[in-house]
Amino acid sequence: MTKGASLKAELILVLVTILAAFGWIFSKESLHELPPFFFISTRFILAGFILTLVAPKSVLGMTRIDWKHASFVGGLMGLAMMFWITGLDQIQNIGVGAFISSLGVVFVPLVARLIFKDSSSRSIWFALPIAVIGLGCLSLGSVQSAIGFEFAQLYFLVAACFLALQFTFLSKLTASINSFGLTAVQLMATGVMILVVSLLTEEVPATVSLSTLGWFFSSVFIATTLRFLLQTYAMSLASASHAAIIMNLEPVWTAVFAVFWYSERMTSWQLLGCTFVFIAMLVAKWSAVKSFIRKNERKRFFH
Repeated sequence: MTKGASLKAELILVLVTILAAFGWIFSKESLHELPPFFFISTRFILAGFILTLVAPKSVLGMTRIDWKHASFVGGLMGLAMMFWITGLDQIQNIGVGAFISSLGVVFVPLVARLIFKDSSSRSIWFALPIAVIGLGCLSLGSVQSAIGFEFAQLYFLVAACFLALQFTFLSKLTASINSFGLTAVQLMATGVMILVVSLLTEEVPATVSLSTLGWFFSSVFIATTLRFLLQTYAMSLASASHAAIIMNLEPVWTAVFAVFWYSERMTSWQLLGCTFVFIAMLVAKWSAVKSFIRKNERKRFFH
């Protein structure tokens, strides 16, 4: 890979994390009028459909087994998204929720070890206690209740566990299924699953304001469709180590945007907790961090 292609991929991945962070704002605004499950289901169905229109051969060329596997992973993602959107609907501090959701990165090696007997690096055993300390600080710093705990944080924690499960299975499928088709089918399967739950449990409003429609379509086209298009393209160009590090920026951007958009403020405990969670994510990917550092050191040496 040339230096120019590598830089291009890394810049695109940074943009992907920014779009993902905007998705938190778009979603929160949409929830003012739209039921949580209905919103997230239609968002994913439309995004998956659009991705199919962009590259129909990638989807139509999938075998029946490919569709079955992609739908299964979509079902796991659907469970994660139901907890995620419920947490987003209730939480007072979006930035805190973003960092808790990102703990899925830390849980992936453990899930892979439990399900597939994959060996886990020693770094994960250092990352876990750091993550637990971070969660403790976030709970102590909550402003929601007198005991210092915001119940919505649990929804994000459960979502992180399901996301870790989904990512573990997804990583096993990417080698055998076209990544673009896999993404499109996964999104549609996620949306259909949650839509069924929505129709059984929620009352869909007859009308919504134009502003809410604007937030909804921004969520569909910008935070989902465009994000996954760019992410799929950038991942084909970027090294795994660089991509792993850059993708950790999503909760950071989300917290920054929440400060500007909602005037959110974190307590000292919450800031400390977010710091510990971020460190835990880096420690969990320590091999990628070392590879990232070594490559940059070689670049400076030769230039």
